[in-house]
Amino acid sequence: MADNGAPESRPASPGPPLARGNILYRRVALPIFALLRRGASPERLAWSIAVGLLIGINPALGTTTVLCFAVAILLRLNIAASQLANHIIYPLQLLLLVPFLQLGSRIFHTEPIPFSTHAMIDSARKDPVELIRRIWRWEWHAFLVWAVIAALLIPPIALALTPLLRRLSIRLQRSGNSTG
Repeated sequence: MADNGAPESRPASPGPPLARGNILYRRVALPIFALLRRGASPERLAWSIAVGLLIGINPALGTTTVLCFAVAILLRLNIAASQLANHIIYPLQLLLLVPFLQLGSRIFHTEPIPFSTHAMIDSARKDPVELIRRIWRWEWHAFLVWAVIAALLIPPIALALTPLLRRLSIRLQRSGNSTG
């Protein structure tokens, strides 16, 4: 009820009624619907989302937004879609950080990163400059591993999303034509 006693009216939204209140629906689906309605091509959106998802899991914390923005501009992708995907995937970036660091150490045959606080403090006390070098090396190796994985996964993800976004675009056009 509104303050004046009249019932509130809500604009009709597409999608199943149960999904309308879902945060993923509001924060992910509705922006994608809006982009498709505004004429974004399903192919470009698919590549934008795939790039955003994969850049969003890179192990260099604090770089994803700028990197995603730069790649979207360079490849002429949809910046809004790539940033949306980038921010959605953020929790997975945190979960994958340690596996990327460990995989980088294994592939590049470097000593494994000590995950105990005691070992890190000892290393920092003994030779802080060497610890910083080793951290950079671990991070660099993790980044290289991520880059190879991203390069391999972006095309199949984009190719898988394209038909889905095409069908969604057609549905949105049909529903727009039938109501307009």
